[in-house]
Amino acid sequence: MTPTEVEFCTYCIGNVAAAMDLNQTDVYCRLKKSGILDDYIIGYFDVAHTFSKSYIVEDIIALMKKRGVMYNK
Repeated sequence: MTPTEVEFCTYCIGNVAAAMDLNQTDVYCRLKKSGILDDYIIGYFDVAHTFSKSYIVEDIIALMKKRGVMYNK
């Protein structure tokens, strides 16, 4: 993983955590365990990093719901 990809991952995790009112470690664990971190955030980095913050956060949260890793929000 490149430094830019690492930075994008932390950006996504931090913003999703803020939107869900969860800590970043919890969000990281959910994304890693579900495969979203590797399959989506890193896998589609070339395209995903060009989207707005709100779009990225909404898209990741929707994917978390679809994969059953988002419980209350």
